[in-house]
Amino acid sequence: MALPAALPTLLPPPKLALRGIAKRFGATPVLDGLDFEIAEGDFVSIIGPSGCGKTTIFNIIAGLLEPDAGTLLYEGAPVDGLRGRVGYMMQKDLLLPWRTVLGNVVLGLEVRGMAPREARDKAMDYLATYGLAGFENSYPRALSGGMRQRVALIRTLIVDPDILLLDEPFSALDYQTRLYLEGVLMEAVERFHKTVVLVTHDIDEAVALSRKVVVLSHRPTRVKALHDIEIAERSPIGARSDPHFSGYFHALCSELDIQTKRVQP
Repeated sequence: MALPAALPTLLPPPKLALRGIAKRFGATPVLDGLDFEIAEGDFVSIIGPSGCGKTTIFNIIAGLLEPDAGTLLYEGAPVDGLRGRVGYMMQKDLLLPWRTVLGNVVLGLEVRGMAPREARDKAMDYLATYGLAGFENSYPRALSGGMRQRVALIRTLIVDPDILLLDEPFSALDYQTRLYLEGVLMEAVERFHKTVVLVTHDIDEAVALSRKVVVLSHRPTRVKALHDIEIAERSPIGARSDPHFSGYFHALCSELDIQTKRVQP
């Protein structure tokens, strides 16, 4: 008796997919048919030469810019952008100087109409979780750069976005503070089961944090390569100690034509 044929496994669509995304500014072509996708719960870094359009990609995903061609798919359905579904964190913390730490953190909750008492209680829980209890009445000018970015991260997370868009959020910080905040970020991603897309110029950071790295070409920009990063350790310091870390680092440097050998005197 013949056995019935196995039914095909129906895989869920990717959380986010870019299909043939193109964009130009005036006579200058910037994006030239980008294609890549991001799975639910993925942590993807985007690296590429300076000026290749990484922030433009984020602005299209967030719905702040319209592509000239191509399709953005969210969970398999075409969308014009993910406004209202993404948390967007930039290199500059963009904290409002006339608002306290608490006032900055609750801003998104206020916009969404949450009752003030509920918003305050939720914000205080987040501030305590991320080591900022006692600073809720401080103003941004009284905080260090690392503390300001922690406030910005809390403000991004507290509205529970589907996808985190991180545009070089730690690049202006010293290395020690950056490692600390990378750890805070990874703990938050695991705790809240977030899908993350990170734009970075730091290859070290891309390898340590990511499950996948998208390498972009020079303008007009296409996807040059996709690299899966298979490092079991998820802490930023532990990942940098992994025996495979150096191999991924040098492979990505090679993709970007970065010379990693010392120049002999």
